[in-house]
Amino acid sequence: MADEPLVLGIETSCDETGVGIVRGTTLLADAVASSVDEHARFGGVVPEVASRAHLEAMVPTIRRALKDAGITAKDLDGISVTAGPGLAGALLVGVSAAKAYAYALGKPLYGVNHLASHICVDQLEHGKLPEPTMALLVSGGHSSLLLSSDITSDVRPLGATIDDAAGEAFDKIARVLNLGFPGGPVIDRYAKEGDPDAIAFPRGLTGPRDAAYDFSFSGLKTSVARWIEAKRAAGEDVPVRDVSASFQEAVVDVLTRKAVRACKDEGVDHLMIGGGVAANSRLRALAAERCERAGIRLRVPRPKLCTDNGAMVAALGAEMVARNRRPSDWDLSADSSLPVTQTHVPGHEHGHHHGHDHVHEVSKENLYS
Repeated sequence: MADEPLVLGIETSCDETGVGIVRGTTLLADAVASSVDEHARFGGVVPEVASRAHLEAMVPTIRRALKDAGITAKDLDGISVTAGPGLAGALLVGVSAAKAYAYALGKPLYGVNHLASHICVDQLEHGKLPEPTMALLVSGGHSSLLLSSDITSDVRPLGATIDDAAGEAFDKIARVLNLGFPGGPVIDRYAKEGDPDAIAFPRGLTGPRDAAYDFSFSGLKTSVARWIEAKRAAGEDVPVRDVSASFQEAVVDVLTRKAVRACKDEGVDHLMIGGGVAANSRLRALAAERCERAGIRLRVPRPKLCTDNGAMVAALGAEMVARNRRPSDWDLSADSSLPVTQTHVPGHEHGHHHGHDHVHEVSKENLYS
């Protein structure tokens, strides 16, 4: 065990300040501070509010993670941090903190991709990822089908959302139904008591000429909103449970159908589902049903590991160390639209460790000149 890399991961791409500590593929600590309540009154995430909350939560959350893991910062083999994609201001807080800790401790720094981290987190639950891995990632900002033959260096996008991500659609429909924010958990709850076949909502991009692996939820969202408006205009009660169930079914039907199709087309016999919407109970149930029928093994981490967290960033960081990937340089910057094909931001060839004193010299020079 002791020779497995011990890595601390920092995640601040949206409204969760996540700090995780991982040894190899074993989770030692997963501390999260959420600012979701501060955004709820605005009905969505406000970037400025998120950045300030990250700033306030960062040091206490790191301390809590170290305490939970029963280690000191000096024991670490590296620090990994989400470098993108995400909200620019929020990412910057995490990247700056990671640099400060890595520099002060003399440890290598790894700027990693948020989406690749969502895939890698499953190693903490179900052991090493098979290669290749087919992953369906569904969250507030992303709905993607990804094929990865090596989580540290090769992630290929097969399809993505062309408009609203699945999580966004949940938030918007919850708003129309006056159920509050965030919409995912509350719609999931109401849908359990509703009839998924009550209303025939459209299945986006499922026609014969449509892109096989791309997603579109904008038309569905408009259709549900119009249906609700028509009911209200007629002075009738809106059947919140049936609307929730029928809307949710339209989303998860398309997600699971396309994911299973991609597995069959690519000859991959297992499917990993991650991202915040993977916490949805109906998505998990329908995926299990369809995968079983197709002879595909389904891997879904427990809900707490599906939503944004530091453990997933630490998991990918530990894999980077284990596979000897090049650490990032000190000039690592946050990239709000970091492409999924870039699993991490490696430093330049001249190597990382020689950079330590060099950075120090430069800063001293600037100080006195």
